[in-house]
Amino acid sequence: MRTALIIIDIQMDYFPGGKYPLVNPLEAAQKAYLLLQCFREHDGHHVHIQHISKKPDATFFISGDRGTDIHDSAAHFEGEPIVYKHDPNAFLNTNLFDLLKGWQVERVVICGMMTHMCVDATARAASDLGFQVIVAEDACATRDLIFGDTTIPAEYVHKAFLAALKSYGKVMKSEEILAFLAAEMVK
Repeated sequence: MRTALIIIDIQMDYFPGGKYPLVNPLEAAQKAYLLLQCFREHDGHHVHIQHISKKPDATFFISGDRGTDIHDSAAHFEGEPIVYKHDPNAFLNTNLFDLLKGWQVERVVICGMMTHMCVDATARAASDLGFQVIVAEDACATRDLIFGDTTIPAEYVHKAFLAALKSYGKVMKSEEILAFLAAEMVK
C-alpha cells in the first residue's frame, strides 16, 4: 500500500525560547526525525507542513518571523515538498490532498505538533478523505490546556486525543510503525 509521511508544524515557536512552547517537543521531534529518515532512505513520499498564521492578532507563527521556521531536529531539505497552511487541518485550503493523490497514496503516517490541534484535525480529515491513518504517538507533542479553573496536564491532553484518534486509524509508536511498514514490504 502506498504510504506517505506527513510531518506537521515542527516549527521553532513550539520549542524552548519560542513564542508558544510545548511540553517535550524535542523528544517528539526526534521520533519524527526517525520516521523522516526512514522515508528518505527508502524513497518514500513525505511532506512537511508549515503553519503561518493569517490572523492579525496572532502571537506566534507570524509571517516573516523565525518562529515559523521548521526546527533543525526535523529539518526540511531543499527539494522536499512543503505545504503551507493557515488552519489546524493541513488539508483545508492547501494542495495536500492533490499532492497525496498525485502520488497515489492510500495511507498516511502523521506526526508533529500539536496533538490536540493540528495533528487531530489533520488525522480526522485524512480519514474522512478516505486515507488509512496511522498516528505516531511518540512523535507528537502538545501542551497543558486550561478549561475554566482546571489545568489539564499535557500528558493527559496527549493521551486523551490519541485515545479518540484510535477511532480514525491506528495509533502506534514510531518503532512499531517502522516495523509494520518493513514487514509489509517483505510480503
